[in-house]
Amino acid sequence: MEDSGKNIGKPSFNESLTQAFSLAEKDWKQYSPLTLAYLGDAVYELAVRTVYVKRMNCQAHKLNRLVVGHVSAKNQCRLVRTLLPMLSEEEYAVYKRGRNAKPASMAKNASTEEYLEATGFEALIGYLYLEERFDRMQELIRCGFHEEETGAAVTDQK
Repeated sequence: MEDSGKNIGKPSFNESLTQAFSLAEKDWKQYSPLTLAYLGDAVYELAVRTVYVKRMNCQAHKLNRLVVGHVSAKNQCRLVRTLLPMLSEEEYAVYKRGRNAKPASMAKNASTEEYLEATGFEALIGYLYLEERFDRMQELIRCGFHEEETGAAVTDQK
């Protein structure tokens, strides 16, 4: 993604939030894997929503169907399975922490294994977001769209 120069010298979104709300800097390792997944879920969904909104101008319910299919636990599980060989040791360790966490609930439309792998993926996205590794985060998210566009991944759309 090309930088138009608008943000040169400006703080990132994370830095702006930290300053605006006087948030303490915290090492990502101090967060539980489920907290990383909670944040990663929101960041991933925002990224997917942004891509769909910018690709097409259509009714919100149509956009929502596309997004829900893309961010489902089943689809995230398929995506992370293709990404595993691309992950660094540290990224894989974050994914494993998330996958091995014991969530209080499970997805309605996914197996336990799929849900846990999706949780690992979300933890990885949360970690990359907190570490402000946005280029890497976008690279991994882009792989999900590439699979969708080539037909390699089937989403849970109705």
